[in-house]
Amino acid sequence: MAPRLQLEKAAWRWVETVKPEDIGREHIELAYRVNVPACKRGACRRNCKGNPNCLVGIGEQAWLGEIDENAFHNIDDPNSERRDKNTFVGLTNLGATCYVNTFLQVWFHNLELRRSLYLCHNSRAQEHNIDSDYEPQSICEHLQYLFALLQNSNRRYIDPSGLVKALGLDTGQQQDAQEFSKLFLSLLEDTLSKQKNPSLQNVIQEQFCGQFSYVTVCNQCGRASPLPSRFYELELNIQGHKNLTECVTEFLKEEKLDGDNRYFCESCQSKQNATRRIKLHSLPRTLNLQLMRFVFDRQTGHKKKLNTFISFPEQLDMGPFLEGKQDQKCVYELSAVLIHRGVSAYSGHYIAHVKDARTSDWYKFNDEEIEKMEGKKLQLGIEEDIGEWQENAETVKTQARKPKCSKGYHCSRNAYMLVYKVQEEENVEPSRNIVAVPAFLQRLVDRDNHKFEEWCTEMADMRKQSVDKGKAKHEEVKELYELLPARDGQPYEFVPLEWLKKWLDDSTATKEIDSSLFLCSHGKLHPDKVGDAKRVSLPAAQLLYQRYGGGPRLDDSSLCKDCVGQRCRVLRLKNQLNEDYREVSNLVKRTLSGEGYWVGKASLRSWRQLALEQLEEDEQETKHSNGQTNGRGPHSTNNKEYGPELPEGNEEVMKTFNEEILCSHGGLSILEAERRLVSSEVWTKLRAYFPKAPEFTQHQEPCSQCLTLEQEEKDNEAVSKMMAQDQKNQLLNLFQEKNRPTLTKWPQGTDVLYIVPLFFVDEWKKFIRRPTKSSPVSSVGNSLLLCPHGGFMFTYDSLLGGDAQHIALLWPSEWDVISRLFIVDQPISIHCSSHTTPTGSTTQYSTQPELCWECREGFIFQQQRDLREYTQATIYVRKVIEDKRMIKEAVPEMNASSSEAEEEREEPPKVDGERDPDFSQSEDGAKRVKLSDGTTAAASGPVPVTNVVKPGGIRRSTRHRKLRGEKALIVSANQTLKELKIQIMHAFSVAPFDQNLSIDGKCLTDDSATLGSLGVIPESIICLKADEPIADYAAMDDVYQVGMPEEGFKGTGLLGH
Repeated sequence: MAPRLQLEKAAWRWVETVKPEDIGREHIELAYRVNVPACKRGACRRNCKGNPNCLVGIGEQAWLGEIDENAFHNIDDPNSERRDKNTFVGLTNLGATCYVNTFLQVWFHNLELRRSLYLCHNSRAQEHNIDSDYEPQSICEHLQYLFALLQNSNRRYIDPSGLVKALGLDTGQQQDAQEFSKLFLSLLEDTLSKQKNPSLQNVIQEQFCGQFSYVTVCNQCGRASPLPSRFYELELNIQGHKNLTECVTEFLKEEKLDGDNRYFCESCQSKQNATRRIKLHSLPRTLNLQLMRFVFDRQTGHKKKLNTFISFPEQLDMGPFLEGKQDQKCVYELSAVLIHRGVSAYSGHYIAHVKDARTSDWYKFNDEEIEKMEGKKLQLGIEEDIGEWQENAETVKTQARKPKCSKGYHCSRNAYMLVYKVQEEENVEPSRNIVAVPAFLQRLVDRDNHKFEEWCTEMADMRKQSVDKGKAKHEEVKELYELLPARDGQPYEFVPLEWLKKWLDDSTATKEIDSSLFLCSHGKLHPDKVGDAKRVSLPAAQLLYQRYGGGPRLDDSSLCKDCVGQRCRVLRLKNQLNEDYREVSNLVKRTLSGEGYWVGKASLRSWRQLALEQLEEDEQETKHSNGQTNGRGPHSTNNKEYGPELPEGNEEVMKTFNEEILCSHGGLSILEAERRLVSSEVWTKLRAYFPKAPEFTQHQEPCSQCLTLEQEEKDNEAVSKMMAQDQKNQLLNLFQEKNRPTLTKWPQGTDVLYIVPLFFVDEWKKFIRRPTKSSPVSSVGNSLLLCPHGGFMFTYDSLLGGDAQHIALLWPSEWDVISRLFIVDQPISIHCSSHTTPTGSTTQYSTQPELCWECREGFIFQQQRDLREYTQATIYVRKVIEDKRMIKEAVPEMNASSSEAEEEREEPPKVDGERDPDFSQSEDGAKRVKLSDGTTAAASGPVPVTNVVKPGGIRRSTRHRKLRGEKALIVSANQTLKELKIQIMHAFSVAPFDQNLSIDGKCLTDDSATLGSLGVIPESIICLKADEPIADYAAMDDVYQVGMPEEGFKGTGLLGH
């Protein structure tokens, strides 16, 4: 089938020879493509949208032929969620909780711990109504219920979210697994110690607790000082070691205490050289050995993982390491290996290999997935193939090859915890390995299993219903699809293509047929919508509407003759447009003779473009509108072909042809330069394209209202110019910024100066410079400087300290002029008076009105509060070099804006006594002007009142000038110094512990303090000095893998919160 555009052109090719009034039935059917041949199956790769008779590729392929019943549903077999026989139950990973799941599986397989937990008193579970869901509360209750489900649930895996939520863990953040183990066992020990049953109070200690002592021996007198201690796991350093024996030996090795680390001997009563070592006295039944794979890297300030291979035995003899008590059992068997896959300490995945105490089979627990190892042997397998986790190929090459292991040994570079259990005697009763679930817990498990079976039944029923529905739909489609094609000469209807596709798409529910979007403004089928509809036979349409309803129905009487006639007129005008354009272009060059018509020059330049767009808009009219009336300009994007005719910038103006010569009163514009006269012949041709355009003959008078307004405007401009010149002459020094009074050196010859807002002076100068473009200033507006009680808001000292940037000082003679020319709401003056005392002459300053101390204090308090309670403010951090000087360049950074650079170039040399905003902590750099009190800027010295406007009339930029070696950071007042140091680390690659920060010479040391409490305000400049500059920061891989440092289990239930 021909492409859609070719079909479109063919449908309207007849308009070249047929006028709108001569359109017949055959032309209408051509426009609606009624007789375009239908496509055959196999001939089209996809449906031909331009052909309403093409019924191929609308989704029928899925229904023709035999169909597998599994295609009628998307519901997995519920039995895939059922626990297999003789297998264990997995745990759902809630996001990043794999580290929790591994320990729960290890503790579940500790039969003594499981048996003891089942004995814990749980009145809530024992008295629970089986008709409602059971919600454990305490840690023991959660573990009881979780272990009971792990033991007897019918599910393949269960959800541990109840326990995780009770602990307050963040499911999206991976935590330190070793720390979790310590904290959880400590919490469990504390919980069990409160049980009334004495046999349960010491379960954790009996299972996991051993004893050792730190023994210090004085080299001088030989006195030994033991310090007993308990342990729940041994933390073994693996760096530089190859096997477990070496790690344990180093843990117990002797340490020398000398130099600054000497030991205070109580016998010698002085510091002496000594030795210290750890002595093991007793071992627990379950020995947890923590392999310290995650260590702190001082260079990066983060933890890193050691991928060192360590070999460990299946049978471990701890006898050689024990001190005394040789009668206790010292031989242990490996019962679990906890694995961390991944190269980073902040990412990766945790799994556990656990030995079944009953059968001695090994299982791999990987969240929901559980795999039994073959041959009753531990097989670490791909857990050691961490190459797939490496960042790049070079890292893989540097990894050491896996060493060969002797029989009975295993080797791993991912194992981070080994669990050994004391070896049992061979004649142990089999009943010791059987742990029965208590009846009160089994009731709850049975209820959960019942809910699971109900869910399985429900899913199976849903699958069956979907299959039955699909088979019925299959038969319906096969029946109706054969009836769809419309035969030549037979009745037909149009049905929306999208509805047919959804009818054939089993994944969506079939709604009623909606053809309302296909209607034109005459209530019939729009010619442009025929490509989105399909012509079907009348019998098929009747069946579809009978089963699904809807409407309106579009049969052969719905072909719109009016729309076809309108399209015919538009297309013919488009074909005629180029010829008319050439003729009009020639006619306007001729000398005008006879009556003429006014046409806008812009409209005349772009009339072809406006006409073309108007015709295209008419062509694309929607069903609810016939388009805009002729003569109205289009709002669509300009056609590229004719784009150059209309100068850029006129698109906003030219919305209607001839509109630029139409004034706001509906008359002829008085701007004669924007219009020209054209002949009646030209106007006739233009009128054909724009019948609604404004029409003015050459005898039309311009708008009288506009002429009157123009004259009034000229008169007003003359008055404004005279007023501006008069005011400038009377206040020439104020305008030119010459001979201005200052507060730093009180002028001689006067004891009073007057104050007005700087805003008033700025607005007045605008009017003087451009009297015809700016409004004249009528009032001074001194109330801006007064409080609600009518008191002045500034003191003499605060004006010296920086508040003077908001006011302008006037001589008394200037104030007399201003009082005459402008409305003064409240005069404000500052007075200087001298008094002679025995100690000498003193000068006092006062203001009129007097200062309102109450409002002044409130203003200062609010200002200080604003500086301490900001959010998303900018501060600047500058790195300093060894000689304590800031890294300062003579020019701004290259990324400064052009306007900033221009302001820097225009800046004249600084006057003596002026502050440099690049090094002072003033508020000048803030985007919002904040008034400062006298105490804030006292350290900077007095500031001239004229510091706002520099000599020569050039205003200095108050924006912060960013220098090389300086970076801007976005901070908030409630942010801690520690969080700021993290930002600085990412910006400057300096670790937090190597950062020395200061502001205004004051060192910032309290990491937990907020920036607001430390005096860091918006636009502050903080100096950074690095203790140890690090040359190679490429090693900081972990730093950029995490946005914030690991916060551990702060705020969780593991710490009692």
